[in-house]
Amino acid sequence: MSAGRGSTGNVLAALASFFIPGLGQLLQGRLIRAAIQFVLASVLWIVLMGWIVHLWSVYDAATFKG
Repeated sequence: MSAGRGSTGNVLAALASFFIPGLGQLLQGRLIRAAIQFVLASVLWIVLMGWIVHLWSVYDAATFKG
């Protein structure tokens, strides 16, 4: 789906991860990374620290060089 940093695919993946952490990685075909980010964000939101993983998920999707 993506052709490198700044590509349309990465922008869409970053937007998807903005709404649901890990969704962008899932769209890029990175199942394990998507699961890790989703679970970490879910667990950390309980203690109000999920925003850290949430932002990491967006950044990771946007800068993926596939």
